[in-house]
Amino acid sequence: MSSELKRLKKAAVLAIAALALPLFAATAKAENLKWAHVYETSTPYHTWAVWAADEIKKRTDGRYTIEVFPAASLGKENQINEALSLGTVDIIYTGSTFVGRVHGPLAIPSGPFMLRDFDHFNAYANSDLFKDMGAEYKKKAGHQIVSLTYYGRRMATSNKPIRTPADMKGMKLRVPPAPLFQMFAESVGANATPIAFSEVYLALSQGAVDGQENPLPTIKFKKFYEVQKYISLTGHIIDSLVTVVAGNRWNAMSDADKAIFTEVLKKAAASAGQDILKSENELADWFRGQGVTVIEDVDREAFRMAAMKVHNGKYASWPKDVYDRFQAVK
Repeated sequence: MSSELKRLKKAAVLAIAALALPLFAATAKAENLKWAHVYETSTPYHTWAVWAADEIKKRTDGRYTIEVFPAASLGKENQINEALSLGTVDIIYTGSTFVGRVHGPLAIPSGPFMLRDFDHFNAYANSDLFKDMGAEYKKKAGHQIVSLTYYGRRMATSNKPIRTPADMKGMKLRVPPAPLFQMFAESVGANATPIAFSEVYLALSQGAVDGQENPLPTIKFKKFYEVQKYISLTGHIIDSLVTVVAGNRWNAMSDADKAIFTEVLKKAAASAGQDILKSENELADWFRGQGVTVIEDVDREAFRMAAMKVHNGKYASWPKDVYDRFQAVK
């Protein structure tokens, strides 16, 4: 073999190696993330999480793959929050009250009659107040809050009619295991009974509690209507889900990848929220078709006035200036 041919062969080998190097590097840097939540696969939350996972994979050329684990398959809500810090979960949906355990003011939307309507929710989700509170959360927890998803208006279900706060006096009301949800129970004189989300159906069917409260889509997804005779359209809380990315994952991302995650996760949040809103507006008649009595003539003003009295009481995890700023969001 001539020296010239050897030189050309060596050059070709080096060229192939050079071309293969970026591919090897990209493969070596691939990140496999776990996204955990407690909602069924039939919910918009899960549907849009799966969409987001696929979209992020496409936009990052496969450098990030995300597997979504629904229906508390990686733990109940308190457990998946803890898993962020343990490094066993990378992304979660969680309620405002759970991030509020780290930074109290973040729980404020879950107070009764805090959010006025869907427009107020959207204004808050895109407000400087929400960004500022997210920054405080990151200082304390180390994790990144990326988006807020509309969860819906919480309605009361029971085996007796509920039209006024007095109708709830003394009833055993299931509430999520977060102190703030006791604010609503206190405002109407109910006995708050904290029960994990995954255990509510059984508690209702066995009579361990008299009723519960959740948005109409959730009442359908979890089949609570099978074990409750009445749904009262109290609309007492407009609730939300926070999308949180583990700090170790977020901090390791390039600015370009952070921008991709932010854009996609916000799109997923907005789309899931629109699906929930549409579903809310259609479900009353569906429940009637299932033999459930839907009570529309609820005295919501009486419920609102009762709630206002306890907004800044013992269950409040926010200072008065944050409350005033929240109410002023438009």
